[in-house]
Amino acid sequence: MPDLSNFSFQQEVDKRRRLSLFPGVNGGPRARSIRRTRTPSPKSTENRSRGYSIFRYSLKGNMVSLDDPLEDAHLVQVIRQCMLSSTDTEYFDLLIPAIKDACVQQREDGLMMALERFAEDKEAEIEQMCNENHQPFVQSVEQVLKVREESMKYTSEILKLNQTIQKSTESLAAKKKALVDSRGTRQNIDEAMQALHSSLEVLAAANRVHELLSEKKHYTALRTLDELHNIHLKEVMHFEVAKIIQSSVPAMKTMIKEAVMTDLNHWLYQIRETSKLLGQVAFDQTELRRERQKERAEKSQYFELFKLNSAVELVLDEREEFDVLNNENVMIDFTPLHECIHIHEALELRDDFRLEYSDVRRQQKELLLPVSVSFREDDISGLAQVLEEIAGFAIIERATMRRTQNFRSASDVEELWTSMCSKTIKIITPAMQEVNNSDTILKIKAILSLFIQTMDTWSYNVDILDAFLLKLFERYSELLKKQFSKDFVEIVQSDDYMPMAITDAEEYAKVINVSWFKDDRDAEEIQYPTVLPFSQMYPLCCIDLRSFLNKYYFFSREYFHHPHRIDETLRVSLDEMLMEQVCKSLHERLTSKYLGQIVQILINLEHFETACSELQILLRDVSASAHAGPVQLEALEMFRNEKKTAEKRIFELVNSKLDDLLEGAEYDWMPDTAEETASPYLLAMTRFLTDIMETTLLGLPNDIKGFVYFDALSHLASEILVSDYPQPPPLF
Repeated sequence: MPDLSNFSFQQEVDKRRRLSLFPGVNGGPRARSIRRTRTPSPKSTENRSRGYSIFRYSLKGNMVSLDDPLEDAHLVQVIRQCMLSSTDTEYFDLLIPAIKDACVQQREDGLMMALERFAEDKEAEIEQMCNENHQPFVQSVEQVLKVREESMKYTSEILKLNQTIQKSTESLAAKKKALVDSRGTRQNIDEAMQALHSSLEVLAAANRVHELLSEKKHYTALRTLDELHNIHLKEVMHFEVAKIIQSSVPAMKTMIKEAVMTDLNHWLYQIRETSKLLGQVAFDQTELRRERQKERAEKSQYFELFKLNSAVELVLDEREEFDVLNNENVMIDFTPLHECIHIHEALELRDDFRLEYSDVRRQQKELLLPVSVSFREDDISGLAQVLEEIAGFAIIERATMRRTQNFRSASDVEELWTSMCSKTIKIITPAMQEVNNSDTILKIKAILSLFIQTMDTWSYNVDILDAFLLKLFERYSELLKKQFSKDFVEIVQSDDYMPMAITDAEEYAKVINVSWFKDDRDAEEIQYPTVLPFSQMYPLCCIDLRSFLNKYYFFSREYFHHPHRIDETLRVSLDEMLMEQVCKSLHERLTSKYLGQIVQILINLEHFETACSELQILLRDVSASAHAGPVQLEALEMFRNEKKTAEKRIFELVNSKLDDLLEGAEYDWMPDTAEETASPYLLAMTRFLTDIMETTLLGLPNDIKGFVYFDALSHLASEILVSDYPQPPPLF
C-alpha cells in the first residue's frame, strides 16, 4: 500500500482541474483520449525522444529543464509557478499573463509544446507509480468502487429525500406565497387604516373647530385650525377629502373672525350700556376720596396744602384699594377684546382690526352725546347723565390703552376725549345762558368739577374744561350781581330810614354779628327795646354782602384753578354793586326834603364806609395769593364823597328852615331903647336848633353836630347882614 498520509484529495482535484483547461494536458480531453488509445511502451518513449529532439529534459521532483534556458526560462518559470499555485484565482492570475506574452511574442507553439511535454511527463510519472504499486492501487480502486456503490446508494436515497423535501418545499413555497400575499394585503389594510385614521383626525379637528366656535372659544378654535392646516392636512394631502378641507380653511378662518367680531360687538354694546353706571361709580369714588382728604386736613393742617389728585393725596389714598372696573356694582371683562386682538393678530389683520375698532368707538362717541341739554326748573340731571356716560366711555378707552400693547394709541384716545369735551362745552354753553339762578350754575360747576377730577385721575388733559369753568364763573358772577343788585335795590327802596329798633338780645346779637358795627355800650347793660344808629337797610345789605362774598368763594370749593380770577372779579363786582346799587340809590334819596331821612342816610353812609374798610381787610385775608397787597375798593371813596354830600344836604335843610323863620321876622334897626330880651325869631331859631339836635340830629356824630351849629349860625349871620334894614340918616 502506498503511503497516502500526505495525500490531499482536494489538492489533487484542484491540480487536475487546472490541467484539464488545456488540450493534451492530463485531465483534459486530449489527454484522456491518449490514455485510452495507447499504453506506455519503450518504443513510444523512444519515439517521443526522437520527435522532440530539440528538447532535453529531466524530471527532478516537479521541476522541468529545457535545452535553451535563455529562450524559455520565462515559460518554465511561469509553468512552475502555475503548478505551485494553491488557488484557482492565483493560477489564472499567473497563466493568463503568460498566454498573453506568448501571443504577443508569437511563441504560441513553444508554449503548447512545453505544456504537452509537461503533461506527458506527469502522465509517465503516474504510470510508473501505478506499475510499482499496482496491487495496492487495485485494492484502492476496489475500495473506491465500493465507496462509489455506497455513494450511489446514498445518492439515490438523497434524491428521494430531495424529492420529498422538494414537495415539502413546494408546499412551503405556496404557504410562503400566501403569507407574502397576506402580508401585502395586511400592509394595504394597515396603510388604509392609517390613511383612514389620519383622515378621521383631520375631520375630527375640523369638527372640533366648529365645536369650539359654538362654545365661544374662538382663540382655541383658531389654534386648532392652524394645527389642522399646518400638521394634519400635510399628512393626507394626497386624499381628496384633505383637498376639500384645505380649500375650506379660509372660509373657516372667516367664520372665526365673524364669530369673534359678533362677540366683540355684543361686548361693545354692553360697555356702552354700562358706561353711565361706570361713570356713576367713578364719581362716587372721587367723592369718597374728597371726604378722606377733608378728614386728613381736619386732623392736620399740613394736608390742607394738598388737593385731590396731588402726588401726596394719591400716595395716601393707595391704602384704599378700589377697582372702578371690577367691583360689586360694575365688572368690565376685557376678555372678548383681548381674544379679538389675538385672533386678528394670528390672522395678520391686527392693523385692519385696530382701524375698524377705532371707527366703531368714534361712532359710539357720536351716539353718546346728545344734541342739546336743558336746565329748566334748575334740573341738571340731564347734564349729569351725559358726563357720567362720557366718563365711563373715557375710562374704558384709557383702560383699553393700558391693558393692550400698540392697539389704542394715546393720540386716538386723546382725540376722542378732546372731541367729547368740545361737544359737551358746545351743548352746555347755550343752555347755560338760559339759566337765571346762580345756584343752578353752582350745581353745574359742582358736577363739572367732579367730572374733571375724576378724569384727571385717569390722566386725561382737562385744560379745555378748566378754561370752560372760567366762562361758567363769568356767567355765575353775572347772575350773582344781577341777583344781589336786585336785592340791594329792594332793600334801599323799602327802607324806612329810621334807626333800627331791637326788641331783644337775640336780635341784637344777630345784627351785631352780620354788621360791621361796634357798640360802645356793654351788651349786658343794654335795655330792650333799644335802637341802633343805622336803619334796617344797613344790616340787610351787610347780610347780602357777606352772602355775596361767600357765594363767590363757593365757586372755588373742591376744584377751581383760577382763584386770582375770583379775587379780582369779586373786588370789581363788590365795587360795582356798592357804588351802583347802594351808593347811587342813597344819593338819589338825598333830594328828599325830610331832614330825618337825610340824617339817616348820612348815618348809613358812614356805616357803609366802615363796611367798605372792613371788606377791604376781609378780601385781603381771603385772597388766594399769600403776598397780595392791600385791596382798594373805589366804593369807599364814593361813600366818603356821598357823606359830604349828605352833610351839605343837612346844612341846606337846616338853613332852609332858618330862612323860613327869618322871613317873618321884623327887626327894629333903629330902636329908641335897647331890648332886654332876644328877638322872637331868634328864640324860635334857637328852639328849632335845639329840637332837631335832640331829636332828628341826635344820631349824628358830635363833630357833625358842631358843623351844623356852626353852619347854621354862620348862615343866620349872613342872612341877617344881607336882610333889608333902613339906611342910617346922613350925618350932614
